[in-house]
Amino acid sequence: MLRIFYQVLFLVFLISPNLARAELYSFIDEQGVVHFTNIPNDSRYKPLPTTSARNTYTWGDDLGKMRKIHRVDVNDYDAIIVAAARYYTLPAALIKAIIAVESAFEVQAVSNKGAQGLMQLMPDTAAAMYVNDPFNARDNIYGGTRYIRLLANSFNGHLRHTIAAYNAGPKAVEREKDVPSIAETRLYVQRVLILYKHYATSWKP
Repeated sequence: MLRIFYQVLFLVFLISPNLARAELYSFIDEQGVVHFTNIPNDSRYKPLPTTSARNTYTWGDDLGKMRKIHRVDVNDYDAIIVAAARYYTLPAALIKAIIAVESAFEVQAVSNKGAQGLMQLMPDTAAAMYVNDPFNARDNIYGGTRYIRLLANSFNGHLRHTIAAYNAGPKAVEREKDVPSIAETRLYVQRVLILYKHYATSWKP
């Protein structure tokens, strides 16, 4: 069955010349922690092979620059996402979009800055949001969703400012009274908004 799946995947690449290879890199550090990123700024990062990955879902954003092949089922955490979003009165599609951009649904993801888990919580933020285990899907999603709720409250529900604050921090947004003029943050906001629209219109949890 797996062999057939990989043959089909290979054919998809053959008939889709504009489909980029997976932009996901990883390495395992001395402590055995697996690190994932789509911006490999460390020589230890190696591209994840598409031929041997357990890929289950693909999407490409409207920017035409970020195409991914997810190595996990993007529906694995739907029940937790919906429950957390309802608890904190937020759109489930927004939480799922942020998870997609933050970690590509890799529950063990760790950034080069130390952000952890599905919603890429920094240790201090995780502690403030009462997250006991950042690599536990439920803890991480509830903690990240709670943080988004607090940011949304701080920015009077302004969606773009809330998303920007999640990436760059609330102080950066407060200083400029807008999405900060940081290339990474501006692209981040675009990606989240595109996926938010995608999930809001096509995802039926």
